[in-house]
Amino acid sequence: MLKGLAITPPVLGRISIGKVIEKNGKRLPEKDDQFTITSQVQGKDGWLLHPLNDELRQGKDDKLRSIPVRLLFNEPELNFRADYTLFDRQSGRPICVGNGETCKRVTQDGMQTLPCPSPDACPLAKGGACKPYGRLNVVIGDEDPLGSFVFRTTGFNSIRTLAARLHYFQAISGNRLACLPLELRLRGKSTRQSHGTPIFYVDLTVRNGLSMEEALQAAQQLDQTRQEAGFDQIALDTAAQGGFSNGAFEDSDEDAGAMAEEFYPEERQLTTATSTGESPSSLANKLEALAGSES
Repeated sequence: MLKGLAITPPVLGRISIGKVIEKNGKRLPEKDDQFTITSQVQGKDGWLLHPLNDELRQGKDDKLRSIPVRLLFNEPELNFRADYTLFDRQSGRPICVGNGETCKRVTQDGMQTLPCPSPDACPLAKGGACKPYGRLNVVIGDEDPLGSFVFRTTGFNSIRTLAARLHYFQAISGNRLACLPLELRLRGKSTRQSHGTPIFYVDLTVRNGLSMEEALQAAQQLDQTRQEAGFDQIALDTAAQGGFSNGAFEDSDEDAGAMAEEFYPEERQLTTATSTGESPSSLANKLEALAGSES
């Protein structure tokens, strides 16, 4: 195994609740009130739709607001990883990833492990540069039981809800999280900051049409069937843990452009640069100065 390269679950496509549109000559993210499932192929008009995007809709005009899924692993943190992440706004590459206690940061002296004070107290996080960033891998359908679709988010509501649900489901299922029939569901809420406009976030629930008791019974049956067939879930979780820990950062350079476009659109870069009196390119200088003060 190549050291320094995070080995992540194979990805067949992406799940999003928005898309990138072109407006006044700029490519900007646009929120939506439904899921979109795309392939890993990008055309001139954006990501190409995955066949499942249409298969899961009841009709051409129906909005996709729920997706039946299973999880790959029994450990919640393997299915859903959430960190405070500082991205380079031009390349989209992660520069600093932390959990509120410690972080891994690219410095002039290479990769270092340093204290992480969380974005509210970190001088590098001013102007919204550091975001909570979550990645959820789910299985859709039965075609590839080890292939997943990834949902990426920087939304507090989705991150908090998904993390809670995963730990709760693991607890009540007797550590059979990977066997539960679940469903991604889109929910909306309004806050004072949204001025009455709904904010949509992602939740994870028992699959539609099943009670909690029925879902738990189904998980027990599937777990027994897998064990009889020789399926070793513990070994799979262990292999996944080793793969994630093999690299400093999870996301590859191939995903950098898409993340920069989705989470750091051009308008936000210009607004931040104006309000702070800095250009995005000065981020590297700030990192080097901070690293020098901590050494």
